[in-house]
Amino acid sequence: NEQAGAGQDAMPAPRRMTKGHLVPPCLACASPPAPHVTSCPTCPPFGRTEVIDNSLNPDFLRKFVLDYFFEEKQNLRFDLYDVDSKMTPRLRQDFLGQAFCTLGEIVGSAGSRLEKPLTGIPGKKCGTIILIAEELGNCRDVATLQFCANKLDKKDFFGKSDPFMVFYRSNEDGTAIKVEVYDWDRDGSHDFIGEFTTSYRELARGQSQFNVYEVVNPRKKMKKKKYLNSGTVTLLSFAVESDHTFLDYIRGGTQINFTVAIDFTASNGNPSQSTSLHYLSPYQLNAYAMALKAVGEIIQDYDSDKMFPALGFGAKIPPDGRVSHEFPLNGDAANPACSGIEGVLEAYHRSLRSVQLYGPTNFAPVVNHVARSAAAVLDGSQYFVLLIITDGVISDMAQTKEAIVNAAKLPMSIIIVGVGQAEFDAMVELDGDDIRISSRGKVAERDIVQFVPFRDYVDGGGSPVLSMARLAKDVLAEIPDQFISYMKARGIKPQPAPPSPDPPGSPVPPQP
Repeated sequence: NEQAGAGQDAMPAPRRMTKGHLVPPCLACASPPAPHVTSCPTCPPFGRTEVIDNSLNPDFLRKFVLDYFFEEKQNLRFDLYDVDSKMTPRLRQDFLGQAFCTLGEIVGSAGSRLEKPLTGIPGKKCGTIILIAEELGNCRDVATLQFCANKLDKKDFFGKSDPFMVFYRSNEDGTAIKVEVYDWDRDGSHDFIGEFTTSYRELARGQSQFNVYEVVNPRKKMKKKKYLNSGTVTLLSFAVESDHTFLDYIRGGTQINFTVAIDFTASNGNPSQSTSLHYLSPYQLNAYAMALKAVGEIIQDYDSDKMFPALGFGAKIPPDGRVSHEFPLNGDAANPACSGIEGVLEAYHRSLRSVQLYGPTNFAPVVNHVARSAAAVLDGSQYFVLLIITDGVISDMAQTKEAIVNAAKLPMSIIIVGVGQAEFDAMVELDGDDIRISSRGKVAERDIVQFVPFRDYVDGGGSPVLSMARLAKDVLAEIPDQFISYMKARGIKPQPAPPSPDPPGSPVPPQP
């Protein structure tokens, strides 16, 4: 949830919708209804723009504020109408077209600006709609201060004090700041040394005569007439920098590259039998396809070319039947990228008919495959996400741990989805939530692995769509924080968002 205040960022809002005819669009969060259906009882309007009179290229100003969740597919529908009178009921207004998209599509477009054709009237061109998202948030400035102290009161029987400071905001606007100084004690009964007050404005001056503070103990001051202070605190440095958000980088053009790796080991079962995890039923998706669609359909909004490398591991591949742990599902070793998530699914289905399921279950080759790509782009313009879908116990644990430790230095995250009923204890170790993964004495710089067992998201009579949504939410929720941790560790700042082009119909300035 991108909101300021709780370790989160903020909310983007579609800012303006253009190119219609006297039309306030209705904004609804819902799955798309049938084409040319202009009202839907299950998705009431979220809000309406103002009415622009007599214009074929209106520039709407009213904003819609929405909570943004990277890990969720947030469907939006925009309906446009010609309004003859503000008193006219909506069902009697002229329908001019509609557009469907996700909030992620808007946010993930260049400059968070998405242009979509309007549809809904058979055989008629309805124009286009331009959607712009901008992030709302509180102040993102982070101040770093360094202090030193001199001649503080001794509070320990042996030796000097072990001082620390506690800062309090004295009023809502944060202009006044109260600082208390304590002597630290192991048992938690810290001894009060004294206090002083300052303000953000004073501190912002940096090191100066105005930022030397007397630490005063009010009780001592009342009891002792000759009491001056309990020492002094001096500001040595003050620096402010912006705390950039995930969306700052996305708006600046950072692309998220998605790669999928699928387990083709024999433990999945014969794909031609309904008991197999790879069984291709004409009626429903198998667990592999569901996991792929759940994650891929969200991440694809942040990749402009929609070309996704797809790999397999643990199978004997044609023409010679050698075992491979890094083969392209599309059969093209030079370019394993597939067009869109549907292209990945088609390549997966074709591979099931051409390879022989075998083994063992080795992860290191596919991790290193993506790591090589990530190592070639370290400037923050791209971030790589690898989805591994597997059914069994990992066979190359030591090599995989080493690969992950090395990958933690790169702009890369790994998602592992376990399908079937196997024990996945080793995957929990790779996840590193409790204990950071290590290899050969080296500890991973970042936690870049998220593991979930697919069975936790499938209930007996539950909806597959809801199962996929819950799965995606859990496996993708950590990606923005992992992304930011890499950028901050490398000191990479987001690029400025590209300027928005003039909306259609804007007057062209005269040439000199």
